[in-house]
Amino acid sequence: MANYYIHNKETGKIELHFDKDDYLALTNDQKRAIKSNFLFSRGTGAWVSRCKYPNLYRPIKVAEALGLVNEGEIGERLTFAEQQERKEERAERRAERYDAKAEKAMERGENLQKPINDMHGDIAFFTQPNINTSAGRAFTNRRNRMFAAWERGFDEFKKSEYYAECAEKARRTASGKDRHDKAFCQRRIDEAEASIRGFNREIAEQNEYKACIERGETPKNKYGWEVETTIEHCNNAIERYYDLLEFEIEKVVYYKECIEQLGGIAFNKDNINKGDILRIKHWYGIQTVKVVNKGKKNITFIDVEKSGNGGQCPYSEIIEFVAKGDPDKEEKHPFKVGESFTCPVWDRKERLFKNKTFIIIKATDKSVTLQTGEDKPFTRKPSLNLYNRQWMVKIGDGYRGTWYKGGETA
Repeated sequence: MANYYIHNKETGKIELHFDKDDYLALTNDQKRAIKSNFLFSRGTGAWVSRCKYPNLYRPIKVAEALGLVNEGEIGERLTFAEQQERKEERAERRAERYDAKAEKAMERGENLQKPINDMHGDIAFFTQPNINTSAGRAFTNRRNRMFAAWERGFDEFKKSEYYAECAEKARRTASGKDRHDKAFCQRRIDEAEASIRGFNREIAEQNEYKACIERGETPKNKYGWEVETTIEHCNNAIERYYDLLEFEIEKVVYYKECIEQLGGIAFNKDNINKGDILRIKHWYGIQTVKVVNKGKKNITFIDVEKSGNGGQCPYSEIIEFVAKGDPDKEEKHPFKVGESFTCPVWDRKERLFKNKTFIIIKATDKSVTLQTGEDKPFTRKPSLNLYNRQWMVKIGDGYRGTWYKGGETA
């Protein structure tokens, strides 16, 4: 049977099929390339790629370098939901195997340490000096072997702990715990939607290349560079992008269903306002925070329990509404008309920094207008640094061009 490789659409991986004699005849470098990109599966009797579709560039290059025949594709691609279900089933079986390994390692450790543990209380056994006689040497060798076994027992206990940790990780995957986290699901949705936009752009670009070729023109990319391609290559690329697009759409649907099963996302920019006190589940843990700004997808907050700590989080991380904010108590910037700030500014003609004084000629609740000398006035929007709790206005580049002042409450 000829040596060949196939793309298993069900697993999304590349499989290398060899005759045993042909594999043994490969050079060490060829075997090293296979082992770095593939794992041998006894179930299929083939080398299965470590990575899966769409990241199959390197495995295919290895297969082509080995001179294997491309036998095409087998199986049907699983939907994203089916892949997740299979992933959880495999994780459950993996957890059971790791539990069995942990128990066996623990049992081996206890058996290795049992001879020494049984001698506890026998002071003579531990204090007996080495005697240079036949019986004395035999006793010393036996005791040394028991101590060596006792040390190996700790290695088995470490193995047992490692296998127990692996089993716990596998059980987490098997339980689908991540699916019960709204923030996790929302992040996966955002990533998938970004990929969808990218694939749509790629499809439009390939269609434009095709149209150029059909008109007899040389296609150019968005940078204006000429692209060497053919209609067949464009069609293959479009087919691949549509396949990836379908997968990402399935992912969006799957995680949106997970969020719906969890009750949906209750908070958004319409029912959250500046100054509101919320409880969120952030990477830092559960926090009670105050909203200082809100956007389409995220809120900017400060921790009311740990003054100075702040950051951003999506609406999906909000656990509950604590108290409504008072707009009259929102912090306002402290910059006033007539105040001035001196900072170095780059002079293009003389090619050096010169100190210039900027004066505030107008101030509103959201912005300040500055002017230096006879130059044209310009407007800046003050912002609050959430870490040092100071207001700042950026006039130039770098820290020397930033004007800091302490905040005040209206």
